[in-house]
Parts: sequence; C-alpha cells; structure tokens
Amino acid sequence: MPDLLLELRSEEIPARMQRKAAGDLRKLLTDGLVEAGLTYEAAREYWTPRRLALDIRGLTARSKDISEEIKGPSTKAPEQAVQGFLRKAGLASIAEAHVHSDPKKGDFYVAHISRPGRPAEQIIAELVPGIIRNFPWPKSMRWGPASAKPGSLRWVRPLQSILCTFGPETEEPVVVDFEIDGIRSGNVTYGHRFHAPGTITVRRFDDYVAKLEAAKVVLDADRRKEIILADARNLAFASGLDLVEDEGLLEEVSGLVEWPVVLMGEFEQDFLAIPAEVIRLTIRANQKCFVTTRQISPLEGEMSPKATEGVASRGSAASPVRDRESRPVVPPPHGQPAHTPARGEISQSPLSNRFILTANIEAKDGGKEIAHGNGKVVRARLSDALYFWKTDQGDLPDLDQLQASAQKFGLDLNKPLDQRMARLDHLNVTFHAKLGTQGERVERIARLAEELAPIVARAISPLEGEMAGRPEGVASREAPASSVQNRKPHQDVPTPSVAFGDISPSRGEIIALARRAAVLAKADLTTEVVGEFPELQGAMGRKYALLQGEHPSVAAAIEEHYKPQGPSDRVPTDPVSVAVALADKLDTLVGFWAIDEKPTGSKDPFALRRAALGVIRILVENEVRLEIAMQFIRSGRHLMAQLLQKEAGKAEARLAPMRAMEELSGKGLLSQLTSLSERASQLMFSDADVPPQDWEIDRARDLLAFFHDRLKVYLRDQGARHDLIDAVLAAGSRPISPLEGEMSPKATAGGAVPPASHSVAPPSALPGISPSRGEIGQSSNDDLLQIVRRVEALGSFLDSEDGRNLLAGTKRAANIVAAEEKKATAIASSVEPALFREDAEKTLFAAVNQAERQAGEAIQNEDFSAAMLALSVLREPVDSFFEKVLVNDEDQAVRANRLALLARIRAATDRVADFSKIAG
Repeated sequence: MPDLLLELRSEEIPARMQRKAAGDLRKLLTDGLVEAGLTYEAAREYWTPRRLALDIRGLTARSKDISEEIKGPSTKAPEQAVQGFLRKAGLASIAEAHVHSDPKKGDFYVAHISRPGRPAEQIIAELVPGIIRNFPWPKSMRWGPASAKPGSLRWVRPLQSILCTFGPETEEPVVVDFEIDGIRSGNVTYGHRFHAPGTITVRRFDDYVAKLEAAKVVLDADRRKEIILADARNLAFASGLDLVEDEGLLEEVSGLVEWPVVLMGEFEQDFLAIPAEVIRLTIRANQKCFVTTRQISPLEGEMSPKATEGVASRGSAASPVRDRESRPVVPPPHGQPAHTPARGEISQSPLSNRFILTANIEAKDGGKEIAHGNGKVVRARLSDALYFWKTDQGDLPDLDQLQASAQKFGLDLNKPLDQRMARLDHLNVTFHAKLGTQGERVERIARLAEELAPIVARAISPLEGEMAGRPEGVASREAPASSVQNRKPHQDVPTPSVAFGDISPSRGEIIALARRAAVLAKADLTTEVVGEFPELQGAMGRKYALLQGEHPSVAAAIEEHYKPQGPSDRVPTDPVSVAVALADKLDTLVGFWAIDEKPTGSKDPFALRRAALGVIRILVENEVRLEIAMQFIRSGRHLMAQLLQKEAGKAEARLAPMRAMEELSGKGLLSQLTSLSERASQLMFSDADVPPQDWEIDRARDLLAFFHDRLKVYLRDQGARHDLIDAVLAAGSRPISPLEGEMSPKATAGGAVPPASHSVAPPSALPGISPSRGEIGQSSNDDLLQIVRRVEALGSFLDSEDGRNLLAGTKRAANIVAAEEKKATAIASSVEPALFREDAEKTLFAAVNQAERQAGEAIQNEDFSAAMLALSVLREPVDSFFEKVLVNDEDQAVRANRLALLARIRAATDRVADFSKIAG
C-alpha cells in the first residue's frame, strides 16, 4: 500500500513548541484522512529545529464509494421543511428526490446519494493547505510582502518549503501537488544550514532519512538526545568528571540542533564559591549547558569532615568571597565549593568548573572557539551571580526604615536574612489583594506554626518530645549550629533560634524554633539571587540562614516548608519543618476559601489542590493526628483579626478630622467604634473560650469536603478501593447522640453502647474552642490519619472470609432497617431481652454487646484492626438469626424489638465504616 511523506520546513522553531507541534500535525492530518474515507496502518511524526515531518504507512490509494439514503419529510410537509431537507441532502430541487410510501406514515421523500471514491492524492492536496493555514501554534507570525494582505499565511517562523510525496514502495512515488501563499509542494528539501545547504531530491521516507543524515541532519529527536547524552557522559568521564543529567535540559537542547556536537567549556574556579544550585541554573538558563561534578572516591567522601550536608566542613576554609567586613577569604582547596550540596541537591559530589555544551556544527578547530566563546558568556553570567550572592550577605542601605518591622517580628537587623524579612514587611509586598501583604501572611503563618509545633512534636517524638530522626541536610547532635567564620557582628547577639546549640530541641524549644522559621520562611523572596532565579526560593533562604548561624532545623524549615510540591516530592520530617509547612499550606487554603477563590473544574490558579494534597501527605506520612477542621477555624480567625485591625486603622485615618468635634460633644462614639474593633481583633487572636460560629462551621465543612476529595485521590493512588473510602467517610459523618463527645461510652438500658468519640481531647484539641453539641468536632472525619488507618483495617478485614460473610449479613440487616425506616415502621428505642422468643435472638444480642464493648475499647485505642476482629464474632450469630428468626413478626412489639436489634448491628459496624457503601 502507498506511503505518504510530508515535510514542512521553516526557520528555527522554538524548542519548547516542537514536540507538541509535530504531534498536532500527525493528529490533524490522520483525523482528516480518516474522515475523508481513507485508512492507514501507522503514522509517526519527526521534528528538528527547522522542520516538521510526518511518515504515514499503508495509506489507502482511494476512498470508498458511498451510497446512502437520507429520509426526508412527508410529501404533505410545509415548504420550509422541504427546503431544509434539500439543503441537507444537497439536492437542487425536490424533483431529484424519490417518494417512498409507508402504510402508517404515508408518502415521504427520500434522497438517494451516491458519492464515488476519490484518489488519496486529491484528498491530501485539499486537506494539507487547510491544516497549514489553521495550525494551532501558541504564537505565530506573518512575513514578507504578502504579510500586508488580509488573510495571509501565519506560521511560527517563516515557512520556506513543503515536501509531499505519495506512492507504494514498488513504484516511483508522485508529488502531491498543492500551493499555499506562493509555496508549492515538491520532492525537494535542504540539509544542514551550514554543512549541506544545497537541495536534496527525495523519493520516500527511507530515502529521505538517509539523505538528511548524509547532509548532517539527524531527523529523530530521540536519537539526537541519545547522541548528546552518550557523548556528554563520555566527554565528562574522560576528564575525570561526572555529568549532572537533566532530562528537561536534554529535551530542550535536542531541539536546538540538527547535528549535535558535544564540547566542554570551563570557567574560573573562584566561581565555585557560589552555591551549586545558582551555578547550575545560571549555566542552564542562559547557556543551555550541563554542569559536571568531580569524581570522589569512597574513601575521600568518607574522610572529609563535614559539619552537615549543605554546610562547610569544620576544617575547610570559607568561601572565596569577601566577608561582611570586606576581608579577603582564602579559596577552598581543589576548587571545592564552600557549601557541599546535600542529598536532593545537585549531587553528593562538588561541582567542577567544567561544563558541557552542544554545538550545531563540526568546527574546523574541533570546537575550541565555540567552547571559548561560551566560556566567556558563562563567566559574565557567573560574575552577576557572584555579585548577587555577595550582595545578599551584605547590609541593606535602608536599615533605619526597617526598625518598625524588625520590632514587629522580633528580628535582629545585624543579620542579613532578618533585614530581608523586615524589608519584605516594610515594602508591603502584596500577597493577594483580598488577603493582605506578605508580611501579614508571615504573621499568620508564625502564629499557626507556634500552635501546631507541640502537636507535631508529640506525634513525631511521642516519648522524649525531641526530634526523632533528622531529615536529610540537618545537623546531628554533634554538629555545630553554624560553620561560618569571621562573622562576629552576627554572632555577638544570639537569638533564641540559635541559643539551643547542638542539642535536639525539646517540645517547648520547638515552638520558638517554629516561630523563628516561619518568620524567616519568606525572607529570601527579596534577595537578589531569588529575584534572578525564583525557583531557588527556600533553597537560598536555607543557605543564608546557615550562614548567619540559625539553628539547622530553622534553616531546613525555610527550604522544606514549600514541600511537597507534587506526588513524587519528598515530605518534610523534621518537626519544625512539618509545623511551618502545615501552617503555610493551611493559611493558603483557608485564605482563598474565605474570599471564595476555590478551584473550579480544571482551573486551579492558586494550586490549592496541590496544597491540600501536601497537607494530607505531611499528616499521613508523618503519622500526625490533627483535628484539621479546628485548624481551619483558628487560621480563619487569624485572618479575620488582621482584616479587623486593618479596617480599624483605615477608619481611624478617615475619621481623624472629626475627632475634635466628637470630643467637644462628649459622646465619644468614634472612640467606642474603634475600641470595639480592636477588642474584636484581640479576641480573634486570643485563646478565649469562643465557640465556633455557624458561618465558621459551614466554611470549615466545605473546606473539609475538599480535603476528603483530595484524600480519596491520594488513597486511590495508594491502591485503596474507592468504596472503602466512601464507607469510612460516610460512617464518620453520621449524626451522633447529644451526649457524645461529653462522656465516655456507656451501656444504655438495653445494653447498647453509643458510637464512640474522643472521650479525651486528642493532642490536636485547641484551648478555648471545644465544639459544643452538633458542631464540627463530633466526628472523626477531620482526622485524616485516622481515616487512612480505618480504610487500611477495613480493607484487610474484608479480604478475609469472616469479613466477606459479615459484610453480607450486616448489609442485609442495614437494608432491612433502612427499608422499615422509610416506611415509618416503629423501631424500639432499645432492645428488650424479655421480648426474645428464639435462642438465635438471645445469642445475637449477647454477641452484639460483646462486639460493641470490645470494638469500642479498640477504637478508643485506635486499633482498628482489633475493632474489626471484635466485630467478626457477629458473623455466625447474624447468619443464624436470619435463618431461624422472622423479623416482621405479627406482634408489633416483637417486630420493633427485632428491628432495634438489627439497628444495633448497623450501629456497631458503623463505628468503623458504613457497610452499606461497600460493593459486594
């Protein structure tokens, strides 16, 4: 069968657009061919910086003949209906239609349409110009004299030629002839711009690829990537280096060259004083080059005395830049940077001063001039980066204007990062028009982090209250708090965040550390390096924090509070990092919920779904118990308090001219209004005993429902069944008795035990906001970790034979009760043993009492597997009950009593999950 070859050659297409454009070309053309009645066996797209190509194999030579009948209106239909039928059928007059008869409907018109098949060349010639003219480029342009005319051709870059051949392998292919804006299709293309600029005559795809290869063009982008990666690895290895691989950069570079030639450049070793991330981004973003690292033997890596990953070792010299007193510092030996990258950074090996670049030509001098030219540009870029790095460690020129902000946050203006935080607040940098400034947001995050810190500390270190296992990049107990030398102005006045020295902080100290980390978390947003490379926010804050002697946990939290940024990103584990990360994400979610900026459909401009998933992963993977709905309310009150303060200040300024008249009148109404607003704000910030209001509860429930949706996604990705998740969530949301939450479960007169709640306030309970009856805290559905554990226990139980059998019996009991409830059938409020007539009733009643008691104790201990095991004893009594007992007895009292017994079964199992939601 014939094959089709199409090439659209133009000036250089931006690398980021090439892959998608080639895919769009394949889809548009193949869809058009199929719609026209043609079929094909396979299609594959190719691209280089100067061409999009498409190879379609096994394309039918001609479309099929079409014969169809189009049924029309009745012969008695009005003229308007007849004219519509003619237009639909493509008939000139009604005389061309046939009349068919139906015994029931009478006579009606029918159009007999016959369309002969068309040659594939004709279809292609009609289809391709339309595709080219309407191609979905993100950006396109017009060019040349024709650009002045309306409707002129638009392409991403000037289109230069079109190659289009069609034919079987056994015959000479033909050129599919068409023209668009003066560009006529042919069988000619061109090779490499410099090495082979002449014309190349092409017959079919295999011939096309071979001739392009000879003309220094590698058509397959994946093959260009393989060439670049292999050559880069080999070149680095030959120099005793390792290549730092970067898939995104490799994709981009392969789209910049048609004939890749890998070369190595270098820059001065003094630039290695700059953090590795900055060097890498500078070289990557500006020169599209790869960085390399030095190969270190196992012994060398083990013997190097490092204070902590990411911090200079004790014995090493400081960076080869000048310190804050402008004293020169000796550069490190062997070009080793002052900051050894931690795990998760570029590499465990230090960067070298060599980089890998990819040229598009084979130069006569072997690429020496190309490498030298790239080195000059890299050196210029790194000089800028070095200036930024040094400037960020210096004093700001406007320190006298930052005193108020420093006092507000307890900042030390002798420290560079504190200065940047003070400036962020002083400049009133807007976070969101309705949510205030970054400084106000940092204040909210700091308050929330202080409240969350002890909860997190208890969860992660339940026995000692100390940090259980430090995350990567955080110093051990033996490590010094800071490795920076010659920074006396910053070390003379230690702040509480560094006063703990080398010990692991206790729970009380973690609160101070969490506040300190939250206050400095956004400080690096005003640094020069982050201004140039926004993707380094957090990472640079961590480095600057370590340089000024902050506690390692504070420094780690500054970087890690942004994590996790995706399903594959690492979750922070240090208690300080966890507290600040939770506070940051909860403030974001509560804030945008308060102003009704929620995700809708596929739109989520503020990444709220990612923030919610981040909270879920942090809580679940660190096993932190948190009544998250109450945190929504606390965070919302912090926001409300700030808004009240701001509005009170605005009102005071607007009404200041009236103050004198007011004082003369003696009424003091303005003062009373201002005082009332201030008291309301203070109440919001305080731990006063103010129960949640209805509007707070409604908003928290709405946000909690959003979290449940995200939790379902998370658990499904972990392999959990969707029906089990729904069952657990449904059980947690059922109404409960009025006394629940106020007293421990007790047996009722009929032996029933009401569903359990937290008889003892969990670690996450907050002072002053204990929900009253009917409020949010009545269910455990805001404890995400408990939901996950219940789903796991339920899944394991239902995989057993007892679980499957109990599920069937319980669902039968629940269905009977639900059906009778719909009929308004009387159901006893409690079970009366005196009304039992069958032994099976007595046996089931005893089993239910035992199961309720044992399951209740297990749930109180949060041992959900044990709770399910306790419920499994109901299997045989339930089966026996349904075999030997008729529920709908003629005696109404007996029937009501038996229904109450079945309701007890439903209530007992509902403490773990709503079994009616489970499939099977």
